[in-house]
Amino acid sequence: MKKIHFKVITFRKGIVNLCIAGIIMLVAVATIIGSSLSVPTATVSGVYYMGNTSSKNVSLMINVYWGTEFMDDMLKTLQEKNVKTTFFIGGTWAVLETDMLKRLQENGHELANHGYHHKDHNKLSEEDNYKEISNTHNIVKELVGTEMTLFAPPSGAYNKVTVDVATSLGYKTIMWTRDTIDWRDKDANLIYNRAIKNAKGGDLILMHPTKATAQALPKIIDYFQENGFNLVPVSTNIADVVA
Repeated sequence: MKKIHFKVITFRKGIVNLCIAGIIMLVAVATIIGSSLSVPTATVSGVYYMGNTSSKNVSLMINVYWGTEFMDDMLKTLQEKNVKTTFFIGGTWAVLETDMLKRLQENGHELANHGYHHKDHNKLSEEDNYKEISNTHNIVKELVGTEMTLFAPPSGAYNKVTVDVATSLGYKTIMWTRDTIDWRDKDANLIYNRAIKNAKGGDLILMHPTKATAQALPKIIDYFQENGFNLVPVSTNIADVVA
């Protein structure tokens, strides 16, 4: 009887172990399937991470909430090298730096929307998304008469609500292909390498008005021009792209 009892216990332990193993396997499979089926932010329709990859176009997209003291040097470089680019304008900056805003327009650069208070739009309600985008649109239009059509969410933070609101206001939502991270790393050589490494047509290159960026900008432009790329505003780069 003891041998039989021992065999039964062993058999039951085997069944339990098999069940545990099965559960672990199912959880693993579910996790994998769940990961593959989940919709990451990057796949939200209407968001542009790059332009036309079959072209030789690249764009420098400059987000502006601060750094006005470095804008003169950047504008001088862009003018000397005959480059037109896109400045994504923060609403609060536009109010404080109207003269510089006017200079950007007068120099033929594309003006685009970067929200009013630099908030994470993925944390905002539909109403607050609307206010951040529309208030910036209205103030820039009032100050310089420009009807902007491109919106770059501050910090790249957005969700479907953000994109839907932007679309309803006539905007395309713009992200980036490569980030110079110049706001953090104040190293002109590092910024240069991040901007040009493995460069390809359609690149949208994110930068800001910093001292190191102003220093790196001539070299960045020289690289692209010497290697057959066209430096164009973002709207030109994405013109033939469906997001």
